[in-house]
Amino acid sequence: MHQKLLKSAHYIELGSYQYWPVLVPRGICLYTCEQIPTSLKDNPNITDGYRAYLPSKLCIKNLFILSNETVNIGSHLLGFFLVFTLGIYDMTSVLPSAICICSLCLFCFQVCMLCSVGSPQNKKCQRWMALDYAGISIGILGRYVSGVFYAFHCNNYCARSMCYLTQRWRRLRSVICSVSGYGLIPTLHNVWLNGGISVPIVQDFAPRAVVMYVIALLAFLFYVSKVPERYFSGQLNYLGSSHQRWHLLAVVMLYWWYQSTVYIMQCRTHQPPNPLNSRYLIPYYN
Repeated sequence: MHQKLLKSAHYIELGSYQYWPVLVPRGICLYTCEQIPTSLKDNPNITDGYRAYLPSKLCIKNLFILSNETVNIGSHLLGFFLVFTLGIYDMTSVLPSAICICSLCLFCFQVCMLCSVGSPQNKKCQRWMALDYAGISIGILGRYVSGVFYAFHCNNYCARSMCYLTQRWRRLRSVICSVSGYGLIPTLHNVWLNGGISVPIVQDFAPRAVVMYVIALLAFLFYVSKVPERYFSGQLNYLGSSHQRWHLLAVVMLYWWYQSTVYIMQCRTHQPPNPLNSRYLIPYYN
């Protein structure tokens, strides 16, 4: 029995240790960077552990093998269950009755997590990767809408393709991540409308937004720079690569912002409007 297991084992190099036996289900093989399609060669410093050429019937099974995507899949799958569990708890025990925006934020974050989990490198990989990028966009939407809504909650005027996946378009895909930086504009606008950083609601809201952007910037730097594997080519194929750090930080960022959304929502619910904003309110006529 032991010899049969060894025959079905795939030996990998994990960090500075060589020849780690990894059992791979029948019909699933791991490939080197030279063996995979050109569209999947996003990082030449990750030299082994790629999943490719998989039929659709093996997509679920391939989630449970050790590959260079295992940490990415596991982090977002755990992130989905984390946000889902927190959402149920908050909606039943913590949040007030008006939770539409917070629920939208929660839904967008869960879609983002699931879309990243379901992106196997199979024969229909292009469709799955497109879904992955769509999930990132939805996650950014949930973060942006919830932040803007509760930041300006007391202001009436505000309360009312295949070539795309290739290495050539990698920089353009990175723009998707940097789009979230646009949220700095309404953050600064909110500080100005509330009378500066000395106002209590600004002191509650602004630091949380800053922490979120620091996490996002750190994740973006890992994604663009390919550090640390660019200095340890072939040594971080399965654990510690920049893309894995990007996924982990994305989960941390979404969790942090969801908790911040709940906190700001509770503050806005129990806090009277800032009188400094009265000059911006639009009068209401019956």
